[in-house]
Amino acid sequence: MDTIVGITGASGVVYGVRLLKALPHNKTVICSDEAAGLLELELGIDKKTLYSYADGHFENDDMFSPLASGSVGFDALVIAPCSTSTMSKIACGIADNLLTRVASVALKERRRLVLLIRETPLSSIHLGNLERLALAGATIMPASPAFYPEPKNVSDMVDFVVGRILDQLGAEHHLYARWSGRKVTGSREPRRRRR
Repeated sequence: MDTIVGITGASGVVYGVRLLKALPHNKTVICSDEAAGLLELELGIDKKTLYSYADGHFENDDMFSPLASGSVGFDALVIAPCSTSTMSKIACGIADNLLTRVASVALKERRRLVLLIRETPLSSIHLGNLERLALAGATIMPASPAFYPEPKNVSDMVDFVVGRILDQLGAEHHLYARWSGRKVTGSREPRRRRR
C-alpha cells in the first residue's frame, strides 16, 4: 500500500510520527511549517529526523510534486494530526498547499482519506465542515484513546489511536489489545485489577 502521511500544525504531532514508524512500507510524508515547529517543541526532533521514518518526502509548498496530480497513484492519505484549519480548507475545496491539494486529489479520485482531528471543543462551523467531508467519503477520526486496555502511559494511548488508523487502512498491527466482551484480547496482557 502506498500511503501518504500529512502532519499539520495541531498539537499531537506524535500521532503522525508514530504512524510513520508503524506503517510497513511505501510511505511518504508531507510536513507543514507549523508542524515542523511542533516537532521541535513537543518531541525534540527536526524535519530531517522525521523524514528518516519515511520512504520519501515532499515539502508542503512543492506544488510541482507528482502527488499534486490525480494521474499519480497512491492508496491512502492520512493527516495526523489534522488541524481544523487544514480540515476546513479541504472541506471547502481550497488547495493552497501540497497537503490540501493531495487531499483534494484523494477525494476526487475516490481514494482513502483519513483525518485525525485533534481539536476540542468543536464549533458548529467545524462540525458542518466535518459532515461535508464525511459525505464526500473521508474518514473522520477524533484523536480519542480508549481506556479499556488500561494504558500505562501516554505511549499506550498514542498506540491505541494509531492502531485505529491502521485498522482503517487494513494494515495488520499489534499496537493495542482489542475489546472482546468483558475482557481484552490481543498481544498485550491486561493488568490485574487491584481489590
